[in-house]
Amino acid sequence: MAEPDYRAPVDDYAFLYGEAFGLDLIERSTGGEMSADDAAEIIGGAGEFAAGVLAPLATIGDTEGARFEDGQVHLPDGFADAYAAFVDAGWISAEAPVSAGGDGLPGSVQAGLGEIWNGSNAAFALCWLLTAGQIHALDAYASDEIRETYLSRLVEGRWTGTMNLTEPDAGTDLGAIRTVATPRGDGSWAVKGQKIFITWGDHDVAENIVHLVLARTPDAPAGAKGLSLFVVPKFLVNADGSLGDRNGVETVAIEHKLGIHGSPTCVLAYEDATGYLVGEVGGGLAGMFVMMNSARTGMGFQATGISDRSYQLASDYAAQRRQGPVIDRPAGTPIAEHPDVRRLLLSMSSRIFAMRALGVYVGDLFDRAETDGTGTLAEFFVPIMKGWATEEAQSITSDGIQVHGGMGFIEETGAARHYRDARIMPIYEGTTAIQSNDLVGRKTLRNGGATAEELFTQIEETIAALRAFGDATAARVADRLARAVDSARRATTALLGFADSARDAYATSVPFLMLLGTLAGGWMHARAVVAVLAHSAAAPADAARLTAADFYTAHELPRVHAYAETVAAGEAV
Repeated sequence: MAEPDYRAPVDDYAFLYGEAFGLDLIERSTGGEMSADDAAEIIGGAGEFAAGVLAPLATIGDTEGARFEDGQVHLPDGFADAYAAFVDAGWISAEAPVSAGGDGLPGSVQAGLGEIWNGSNAAFALCWLLTAGQIHALDAYASDEIRETYLSRLVEGRWTGTMNLTEPDAGTDLGAIRTVATPRGDGSWAVKGQKIFITWGDHDVAENIVHLVLARTPDAPAGAKGLSLFVVPKFLVNADGSLGDRNGVETVAIEHKLGIHGSPTCVLAYEDATGYLVGEVGGGLAGMFVMMNSARTGMGFQATGISDRSYQLASDYAAQRRQGPVIDRPAGTPIAEHPDVRRLLLSMSSRIFAMRALGVYVGDLFDRAETDGTGTLAEFFVPIMKGWATEEAQSITSDGIQVHGGMGFIEETGAARHYRDARIMPIYEGTTAIQSNDLVGRKTLRNGGATAEELFTQIEETIAALRAFGDATAARVADRLARAVDSARRATTALLGFADSARDAYATSVPFLMLLGTLAGGWMHARAVVAVLAHSAAAPADAARLTAADFYTAHELPRVHAYAETVAAGEAV
């Protein structure tokens, strides 16, 4: 059974860039250098590339997987050619910041690209996701020499990058890291230790791999404050920029995983490996957090992409599959018209739109952070994007299997792959609990809920806009959203009341995160309704957008009230 071709959601992104938020987002964020039409054209080109080059390799990557032979990782057939095509097409330099030598596409456009790369081939996309994060970290903290030697080649796509944090006894607790870096006296450091779960830690698609490694220097204080950051290449680099000898980095093994089989997850051993300090001694977490934040936002885009691919597969199957009589429909009607199958498909698609729209909105907040002061709200949404979207992807990809019925449990259809691939997302780059702890501790309790209140106020402005139309759908969406904001405020007040009871606050931090994500999703649909009703003449997709908003606020948004009850209860055991 052949998997249907991947289809990039170009129309949705054109709507989000040019209409959903009441103006041309791209023109505003670029000062007129680009427009929403330009961005939609980029998304369309990416969609064509992804459908033609990346998507055909997704099943091959899953079935063949990465192989570890004679100390070297080999990727599935076609991955090396696909990577070369990805570089030649300019996609890596397009997304890299201008300050790093890239083209600096807006974050809102990168949200769309991130979804497309992951929707077409999540295992492949992880390579670029990690490289992109390292580019941001080195751009922020690296010396001129490291920028010239390493950053420039990462931006060119000649080399790829990794993130090296986790060790056998140091997962979430970075303060337990034991890898040691000892100065040699010539500007380099000798790195010794072992790192595990290193995504794309070894491969054969690029000529060099740049590892960004957290390590402890001699006499450093205990805990996370004693960590420093180092660039450690797979191959040493000669003075003229050519590659020299193999560095003291050995791939010990690759993990056999539930999903993303085409993405090698490596165990790396560092033995007298040559590394170079990034930033200041003891300042490692600052640089690494730049990379982690980039990756966490990218996880939201990955969740959207995998979810949409699962939905496309389920929708296509349901439109063709005939099974049993369908209530109030002619004989032979496909299962897509069964009331519960239609519910499942609408649930999937409406949540995906909410995730997609929120990704664009957050990207735009980051685009305007320096000019419009939107950085605090942008950072507030990072754990929500990562936590809520990846948790939703578990449900969406599971629903994708459910739509297929028994065939969904059979690998032949491809439905199970998306479910397997999605399962890691709430775990890596910081579990959902880590994201929610950040949201509650640093971004809600610390400022007395001020940023959360800013969000609620903005949502209420959209509610007022909805009510001004006098439209029945808009009124229903407005009423439901208003009730959800009331519940969210009560939950936030309850959370602030736990300021002196840490266990109560953190025991309910995940429900609080899910509450805000679900609420934000309803807000995104409300913004879409406002834009649709502003049309002087109906556009082809208008009816579907109104249906999606009506469905989401009736079927998904009510979960906000349940989450609010849970938050108010505290630990309760």
